Amino acid sequence: MDATSVSIDGIGPVPTAGVKTVTPTQSTTYRMTATGPGGSVDASADVTVNGAPAISVGTTPESQDKIFHENVQDIFFDYDTYDIRSDAQATLAKDADFLAKNSNIKIVIGGYCDERGSDEYNLALGQNRADAAKNALVTAGVAASRIRVVSYGKEKPFCTQSDEQCWQLNRRAGFTMDTQ
Repeated sequence: MDATSVSIDGIGPVPTAGVKTVTPTQSTTYRMTATGPGGSVDASADVTVNGAPAISVGTTPESQDKIFHENVQDIFFDYDTYDIRSDAQATLAKDADFLAKNSNIKIVIGGYCDERGSDEYNLALGQNRADAAKNALVTAGVAASRIRVVSYGKEKPFCTQSDEQCWQLNRRAGFTMDTQ
């Protein structure tokens, strides 16, 4: 059959020839319908999503760091709070999954703030942000003994412009591998 249209449930119309790249976050079954002059045909394709790659002992420190940062992402906070946002909860769940599969990794969570407020206030807020991220990871099953927290307050900004976009990038809990 020469298909004149192809549609995948949940994705919509796709080209009748070539490749359609999809990036599911979990294993799924895609159902497809191809229609042409001879009628229509239904088909399905199972896609299995595997977990993040583990960091093996034989890899170099540079490649370990690269794998770590590809799989453990920083989280961001709203102004003047250390409440975990819903988008950050999803990120922390992925971070915890990777850390569970790599139980040999210890991490440092740095609490960061934007430039507004006193040094003392931002050090306390940064500590609360780092602690909130740690508590979320521990609740998700990461051993507390693998996590060290430190507050940088506003002393190590990621971005130095004085605008909301930059401030948002500085309001974060940053994750690094602990080398101590």
